[in-house]
Amino acid sequence: MTASEAGISPRLTEIPASQLSFQGGSLEVVVVNDFAHVNGGAAKVAVDSALALVQRGHSVTFLAAVPPVATELVQSAVRVVVTGQHDIKSDPSRVRAIVQGIWNNNASGKLAQILSECDPSNTIVHVHGWSKALSSSVVHEAFLLNFSVVITLHDYFYACPNGGFFNFPKNQICSLRALSAACLLENCDRDGYPQKLWRVARQVVQNEYGFGSNKVKHFICLSGLSEAILRPYLPENSKVYHVPNAVEFEKQEAVPVTNNVQFVSLGRLSPEKGLELLARAAASMKAEVTFVGEGPERANLEHIYEKACITGWQPASEVQKYLRKARALVQPSLWYEVQPVSVLEAAALGLPAIVPDTCAARELVEDGVTGLWFHGGDVVDLKKKMSALQDAGLASRLGRGAYERFWADPYTMERHVKSLENCYRSVLQCRC
Repeated sequence: MTASEAGISPRLTEIPASQLSFQGGSLEVVVVNDFAHVNGGAAKVAVDSALALVQRGHSVTFLAAVPPVATELVQSAVRVVVTGQHDIKSDPSRVRAIVQGIWNNNASGKLAQILSECDPSNTIVHVHGWSKALSSSVVHEAFLLNFSVVITLHDYFYACPNGGFFNFPKNQICSLRALSAACLLENCDRDGYPQKLWRVARQVVQNEYGFGSNKVKHFICLSGLSEAILRPYLPENSKVYHVPNAVEFEKQEAVPVTNNVQFVSLGRLSPEKGLELLARAAASMKAEVTFVGEGPERANLEHIYEKACITGWQPASEVQKYLRKARALVQPSLWYEVQPVSVLEAAALGLPAIVPDTCAARELVEDGVTGLWFHGGDVVDLKKKMSALQDAGLASRLGRGAYERFWADPYTMERHVKSLENCYRSVLQCRC
């Protein structure tokens, strides 16, 4: 399914923060995530929202499997419970990892202890990540004890065994229906077919037992595209809430893009991110390009374009410095994505973005107004759009458009947490 087939709009419709109003007193919120520290987008959202909810006067418990605990959580009023387990990929005991990944009894037991002290009528169990360590056993336990659950769909593991609707060996979007006969026969996993079969077994257990044969009714989606892809797999009477992730930037002067010449990409250097396209386009143009990140594609990118700059992972302050030296952000992902925050970070600084029309990033960029779309996977069209931004007038206009659009209704933490509160209240009202 392409973005066009999914029927996504340039920007997800959402109630402005100024119109959000949370009615009711404090809540008990149990935030559930595989990791107790920030190691990616889902973990960052889980940690940041837990801290923000506490600051808003709610009682928050954070349940995770994998230590260490983020310093911010340790220093806050958030109660943290960690099972002290490995994530299933790095566990030295493969037998233990196989069992834990399908059903984590330790995690469900810890959640039962937490919920024994909570009132079901005023408690939300908010699940962010479960596929790396916790398993779907935590969702099963919450329902067993009659608690309300909402799941943020940070990826596609709710439906797809490999979590991406992406064929990694073929390096292309997968259009097969998850768990269909064709899906079961397809070797789509990056770690080989035996791993695919294990993931299928996990998915079956998750669907039939972990999620209780469609007992989960409340979901948070981060983009119109991700909702469109996942909607056929959600229960018919489920409710989907749109709660965009926060982008915590202090407002600064817009980047003077006309003074800059280099193109920048942010994130993990992995094949599905489509960075080979950017390297090839930049090489053919002899353009300056910087990849801010690290990953298995480093050697390939260096081989394609030896003049490319690859910085490795950088702290947030350094990432901003690279963005401020850029003409544009280029995020050429080959897979669907969910909500690429880097596009919003660039817009907050007045930087136009070039994104594929097959990816959720398209919703964050108005083509020809705040950035440019190119045909997903098409290096020739990507080069054409990069060349177009060598026009100083166009680059300046798009950068200014991105800046004004972002700051007209910024993705603040206040907006995020108010949306969460209204989501939680709606979920609890469904109990009545």
